[in-house]
Amino acid sequence: VHDACGAARRTLALWVAAQAEGPVIWIALDWAQDKLHADGVADWIDPARLVFVQVRRADDLLWTMEETLRSGAVALTVVDLPGLPGLTQVRRMHLAAENGAREGQHAPLGLLLTPAQGGAQGVESRWHLAPDHTSGQTVWRLERLRARTAPRHNWRITASEQGLRAL
Repeated sequence: VHDACGAARRTLALWVAAQAEGPVIWIALDWAQDKLHADGVADWIDPARLVFVQVRRADDLLWTMEETLRSGAVALTVVDLPGLPGLTQVRRMHLAAENGAREGQHAPLGLLLTPAQGGAQGVESRWHLAPDHTSGQTVWRLERLRARTAPRHNWRITASEQGLRAL
């Protein structure tokens, strides 16, 4: 389970989704104002690969992700959170993902989209993506804020016909 934060956290999730195989489960609140739109994601991923799960209560976001990870049915599950989950909730998701890897079709990856600078405790890594566009060039600044096995680092990323690349 990993934490993605920053103004472009949904873009980062779409980049990860583009690299995953098969369908991607995207969990969000049904009353959230900022939802994905098929035309907006088509440059990154085939919208037909996205399975949207909308829940009414914020408490159901993490429960739904936990159950999806436990099933091992999909390689990637994304949850768009309005706040930070607790350490116990993240630990439960790790255990669910381990179970899904053992008994499911995939070794599932969970991506928590958290507001502001993130900060979910117990995650494997925390990534921050923000636009860093210049005139005539679409560029993002990707920062690895935390990882269990790697130091902090940052990259400038641009998109081209050949895909994403670091500058």
